[in-house]
Amino acid sequence: MGGMGKLLITAGIILVIAGVIFTVGEKFGLGRLPGDISIKRENFSFHFPIVTSIVVSIILTIILNIFFRR
Repeated sequence: MGGMGKLLITAGIILVIAGVIFTVGEKFGLGRLPGDISIKRENFSFHFPIVTSIVVSIILTIILNIFFRR
């Protein structure tokens, strides 16, 4: 059970860091990049940040590769 606890703590820390990045990133335009899909109607709005997701994925891949190289 100790391994499961460590996994949950690690996952929680990663989610907190991701939340902080997205909260701070909004101030710099993250989430409203060109290429993000945004549809607004009278009673409906839909936003899918596809380009933002790609950028965040690339940045996280680079960071994780730096820290976890073998």
